[in-house]
Amino acid sequence: MKTSDYIMNYLEQRGVTHIFEVIGGMITHLVDSAYRQEGLQLVSTHHEQSAAFAADAMGRITGIPGVAMATSGPGAVNLLTGIGSCYFDSVPAVFITGQVNIHEQKGDREIRQLGFQETDIVSMARPITKAAWAVQSSDQIPFLLEEAFRLAVSGRPGPVLLDIPMDVQRQDIPTVTELSNLQSPDPFLDREFFDLLTQNLTKAKRPLILAGGGIHSARALQLFRQFVDLLQLPVVNSLMAVDVLPHQHPMRVGLIGSYGNRWANTALGECDLLLVLGSRLDIRQTGADVKAFQEGRIIFHVDCESGEINNRLSDCYPAVTDLRSFLSAAIDMFQSRKPYLLQPEWLARISQLRQQWPDTDEIKGVSGINPNSFMHKLSSASQQAGAYIVDVGNHQMWAAQSIEVNANQRFLTSGGMGSMGFSLPAAIGTSLAMSKVPVVQICGDGGMQMNIQELQTIVHHKLPVKMVILNNHSYGMVRQFQQSYFHERYASTYFGYSTPDFSKVASAYGIQSVEIENDSEIEHGLMRLWHNPLEPFLLQVNISVEANAYPKIAFGHPITQMEPFAKPLDMEGT
Repeated sequence: MKTSDYIMNYLEQRGVTHIFEVIGGMITHLVDSAYRQEGLQLVSTHHEQSAAFAADAMGRITGIPGVAMATSGPGAVNLLTGIGSCYFDSVPAVFITGQVNIHEQKGDREIRQLGFQETDIVSMARPITKAAWAVQSSDQIPFLLEEAFRLAVSGRPGPVLLDIPMDVQRQDIPTVTELSNLQSPDPFLDREFFDLLTQNLTKAKRPLILAGGGIHSARALQLFRQFVDLLQLPVVNSLMAVDVLPHQHPMRVGLIGSYGNRWANTALGECDLLLVLGSRLDIRQTGADVKAFQEGRIIFHVDCESGEINNRLSDCYPAVTDLRSFLSAAIDMFQSRKPYLLQPEWLARISQLRQQWPDTDEIKGVSGINPNSFMHKLSSASQQAGAYIVDVGNHQMWAAQSIEVNANQRFLTSGGMGSMGFSLPAAIGTSLAMSKVPVVQICGDGGMQMNIQELQTIVHHKLPVKMVILNNHSYGMVRQFQQSYFHERYASTYFGYSTPDFSKVASAYGIQSVEIENDSEIEHGLMRLWHNPLEPFLLQVNISVEANAYPKIAFGHPITQMEPFAKPLDMEGT
């Protein structure tokens, strides 16, 4: 069997259904083999970064590694941002790059390049992958494919990369062998941890769970919801866990962190026990004042990587384990004995804080559409959507603060990499992963221009992506930073920056659109957005350039002290 045929046959057997790529000379064998593999669909994007982001979304939704391919040189290098996104957000993915023929490679010669477009992508990718291999012969392929899929899904999931020379792709290889079982997590057996947790839950008056993106990475969503329903513990969530509980769930509190709901950050500041599940407690979650974050509460931290526990904090009680294993054991442990009795006073306090600090009142004195109010209305109109795919910027924070995700919907965004341009190609991957159900893309005008060429991919594949652009005619999050620290010198964010007429751009691709700019037009705009659920549509929502993302932790203060009422003590570094 030809090696490229072997690879595609293997991918199909592993459950891969779509391969995202941009054609290039060094992957023509791979593309041709994929084209002839009945169970695989090629999705030709218009930039390799988009292919990587689409594969990222596929991996998040299905749990099966997303797959993207690119040719050598610029194609391979263009994958790197998406590879980094998978690495930082713990997404299983397999990236395959073509490489020049082995005899065209420079090897140890003291030259920069021998073959045309020869580039050492493996060295570039190694810091942001679980493994990256330069394949030297077809004999390596069976083992490396098995190892790639095992690594991608085991432990803390992440991306791997195989760089395959063109002459290797066309070599003969033995026929496909039987697949091995991928690694499954070991059971969690730390009785001492459970005993300590039980003792402290019994005494707790104001306990909280902090849910992080690790719940999705571990494919443990249903176990988590079962755990919460069993123990009846209130839950705050990080940016990567907006969707772990439905919006109306009685135990859902809200978003915490740099731009968290004010009531949720206050509740976090008042809790006396914190159980952290799959969240790495970075500075955007704890604030810069780590001492204040720890004082007055005992913290139990569950994560699959030991390095993430007691990294910035200290004296957390650790459980290094996969969340599926932990939650399964916890449910078994607590079925017969509930260590915590629901405290009506604590729930009443959280409810009082929510009423005191509504998200829709955070932005004062700004004309036009209130972005937080708009998110609630968008949610109400978008019950048919399978997911919200959100870009990076102020709109990301408004969405995370106010979107009302139901029990069957997902919320995807770029967390650790924080890459603008994520949402449009990720919406493509999400819709395909969900068998072409409608999905809502939420984006800013800046992020939309990063991968706007993928409008053609949406049209070509007839994907029902509902594109919502919050257009504040600026790079709003950095403009807000300049307002705070650079005396309103808005270089490159507002001064020297401009946007196209997105409606005309959409029309050029054959996509219908509508533009709104005041409250009276919202209902009509949302009706048009969903008039035909099975067709793409672009809704441009004009937002005042003066609209900031509030509340925001006042840097240097505890997380309970937030802008605009508190002022930062120093310039934030992240």
